[in-house]
Amino acid sequence: MKLDTLIGEPWADYGLVDSGHGKKLERYGRFRFVRPEPQAMWAPKSDDWQAHGEFVPGSDEDGGGRWEFREPVPREGWPLRWNEVQFTAQTTPFRHLGFFPDMAPVWSWMRERTAGLETPNCMNLFGYTGVGTLAMAASGAKMVHVDASKKSVEAAKANARLSGMADAPVRWIVDDAAKFVAREVRRGRRYDGILLDPPKYGRGPEGEVWRLEEDLPKLIANCRQLLDAESRFLFLTVYAVRMSALAIGEMLAQLFADLPGTVEAGELGVREEARGLVLPTAIWARWSR
Repeated sequence: MKLDTLIGEPWADYGLVDSGHGKKLERYGRFRFVRPEPQAMWAPKSDDWQAHGEFVPGSDEDGGGRWEFREPVPREGWPLRWNEVQFTAQTTPFRHLGFFPDMAPVWSWMRERTAGLETPNCMNLFGYTGVGTLAMAASGAKMVHVDASKKSVEAAKANARLSGMADAPVRWIVDDAAKFVAREVRRGRRYDGILLDPPKYGRGPEGEVWRLEEDLPKLIANCRQLLDAESRFLFLTVYAVRMSALAIGEMLAQLFADLPGTVEAGELGVREEARGLVLPTAIWARWSR
């Protein structure tokens, strides 16, 4: 199985400016923020970081903490753009800013895999605020966007309106991802591509409990049933878990052994503007034809 690194390069509205000593300095449009980053084990290029705000982590391991602002920042958010997609960035209580910029090379890769199809039928599971969904819809895909959080789905719809894509062919689904996929299997549905970005732990709209290590294999097995020899891809990303890219890659290799195509795995990373070094952010595995 091939191992690779997908590197997110800076773009006009986002960049990893500098990193080191367990933190990272990023630009989101006209604003700069400092956030914790345990994998930045090196020294930063500069000791003088000018930022509008910083997320200060709590003492627990479950992502607690608070934002401290040094200059005014719009609490309701501000618009950013990636290619055709416009969306709102916002300082959230979960330390991120309403989207995951390291996913940009994944969005581009999915668009490349479905190029040439007249209207690819794709699904984004754990779709959050919908930037990946809209990236695919802008390239001509018919999308199913699934997230257990009604608030996240409403934010995704707002991003669609901001992008001028309110009428794009997207089904916005508030549901437990595992339950929805199981129903799609029973319905005999088929997809050209599936993106999954599952959390380590979560709850569905009716209190369903999601534990990544326990529930991921069954979910991927069901996703496999929604793909066939003419499908183009499945892309899985995993964050904040003590798990190897090799492990999730071998899982996909076993479950997709009966389909033509290639299984690969590796790491996601973002290239730092200050020196060009790559900061790792997540692991991934994918099947593609």
